[in-house]
Amino acid sequence: MAKQVKLSARPRSESGRNAVKQVRARGAVPAVIYGIKDAPANLEVQKKELTQLLAHAVGENILVELEINDGGKINSRLSLIQEVQHHPVRGDIIHVDFHSVSATEEIEAEVVLEPTGEAVGVKTYGGLLQQSMRALAISCTPQNLPEIITVDVSALNIGEAIHVRDIKLPAGVTAASDADLTVFLVSEPTVVDETLAANAPAAPEVIKEKKVEAAAGSDKK
Repeated sequence: MAKQVKLSARPRSESGRNAVKQVRARGAVPAVIYGIKDAPANLEVQKKELTQLLAHAVGENILVELEINDGGKINSRLSLIQEVQHHPVRGDIIHVDFHSVSATEEIEAEVVLEPTGEAVGVKTYGGLLQQSMRALAISCTPQNLPEIITVDVSALNIGEAIHVRDIKLPAGVTAASDADLTVFLVSEPTVVDETLAANAPAAPEVIKEKKVEAAAGSDKK
């Protein structure tokens, strides 16, 4: 399951380019929290805390308990990190968006799919494992949100596939993607027919070279 982590934040009343510069100058990152029931609110979070949080994340879905300190009063809001913006040159974090969620209501998210094991069709017969879907759309409560979904592909032989309906999901998690979609497939190896290659016709002579030789011969006359 996705690890729930705490992150301290505080309201941000200033707006505009100069205000954002001041936020970053004190080692913080401008942020916004969105919610279905609540209006968007401007926040700021400590850059060091956020950087460490992202560095230790396993998957792309990070469940955060925002502890918003508003003049000494702490207001906790459960949220998912929705988007992180990085500076195009330096690469450091310049903005982050949070999406407020309810602990008791189901959410939809995309979770990364990761194959485990070596398919028998690859190991024994030289086939190629193809992954058609990088992530799976799922539905669950925030507490049941997986960091990643692993799929054992070791039993796959040449021409065999794993579909969405074949994936064993954790308790409390249901797939939101089409059950018939192919996720993994072992295809036949690509073999070059050496006999055909050996009997292939030779490349035609370059006409330009013949013309040059003919011209040289006429000069000698």
